[in-house]
Amino acid sequence: MVSYEKYLLDNGLTVLTHEAWDTPLATVNLLYNVGARDEDPQRTGFAHLFEHLMFGGTPEVPDFDGVLSNLGGESNAFTNNDYTNYYLTLPAGALATALRLEADRMAHLDISQKALEVQQHVVTEEYNQRYTNRPYGDAWLLLRPLCYKVHPYRWATIGADIRHVSEATLDDVRSFHQRYYRPDNAILAIAAPLKHSEMLQLVEDAWKAGRTNTPGNTNFTRAYPPEPVQNEPRLLRVQRDVPASMVYMAWPMSDHSHPLFRACDLVSDVLGNGKSSRLYSRLVKEEGLLTEVDACITGDAGPGLLILSGKLQKDTDLERVADAFRRETQRLVNEPVDAYELQKVINKYENTFVFSQYKASDRALGLCYYTWLGDTDLINREPEEYRRVTPALLQEAAHLMFRPEAENLMYYEAN
Repeated sequence: MVSYEKYLLDNGLTVLTHEAWDTPLATVNLLYNVGARDEDPQRTGFAHLFEHLMFGGTPEVPDFDGVLSNLGGESNAFTNNDYTNYYLTLPAGALATALRLEADRMAHLDISQKALEVQQHVVTEEYNQRYTNRPYGDAWLLLRPLCYKVHPYRWATIGADIRHVSEATLDDVRSFHQRYYRPDNAILAIAAPLKHSEMLQLVEDAWKAGRTNTPGNTNFTRAYPPEPVQNEPRLLRVQRDVPASMVYMAWPMSDHSHPLFRACDLVSDVLGNGKSSRLYSRLVKEEGLLTEVDACITGDAGPGLLILSGKLQKDTDLERVADAFRRETQRLVNEPVDAYELQKVINKYENTFVFSQYKASDRALGLCYYTWLGDTDLINREPEEYRRVTPALLQEAAHLMFRPEAENLMYYEAN
């Protein structure tokens, strides 16, 4: 059970405090409600670009990482299609300084032409290393626009075109910062060996040191164009210089708020979570078609995907693997799983979930994430919600997803 207190400051900042008496460290987790889905289609990659820019310093603190390192702390961040998350951990006695650092860079980030050019180069190199010069690196860049035609999930966090980042102007990025990097667009969670009241006071003191809000419109509406229902299968064939061919197959699934979301998640676990899963047992061990296989969901807040992927044994036919994927997914549509198989994947989920709360830093992230979803207490109820999934609900989720006309198939063939 993760205990917490929740507050809303006058400047709009949502604050959560967690008394973590099991550690001498403090974690500050700051989630901004901006991800790749919030970008202009002609200016993609900005949410990820800001993940880098936010470590560039301010006029008052030019070297964010240097100050943090001298305090014995460390920091990092990540971006996805829905939000951007920053986190730092340091000795609890330095918490006040850490909060002032966060408040300072929220309000006074130094976005100079030089800073922008440095990070444009860094992001471009990251794109080259992770996506173009790495085996299978561009698979997601190809799969997203295959599956999405309208919704902004159709591009990855690195962007639809790296030129959107490399050609960004100072006005472009300053406008993005002003629009999204605001107290009223952020959720702050602290986990530390301090009382709730002490942590709250430190937050209030830190944000009083800077302006309480950034100029701009706080009432803009986020309207994501709905993805049309897919009514015909799609196929993409590519050839790449890779060690082995792969097959990717994806289907649209529900958004996170849908009653069947957890059942969809468990469908992916039944298919591909571990060496006892259906796909591994049949396609790797029994039939020898694949050397590796996986099933996952994207887990997006909006309309997500369930994705199967398999790396082929030498001389295995691509179409044969696709047919095997179809066979296994249709089995879930036509035959309910037995209670034992379902309970096994629920137990695995619950074990992973409990382990994910072992560290105070993970609890801080969880508090931010579930608050962002709109229900902070899900951090304590989530396993119970998964235990409510029945074989009938699992079959209903499979029927919802695995429509032949909703199939997205990519053959990623080795040269």
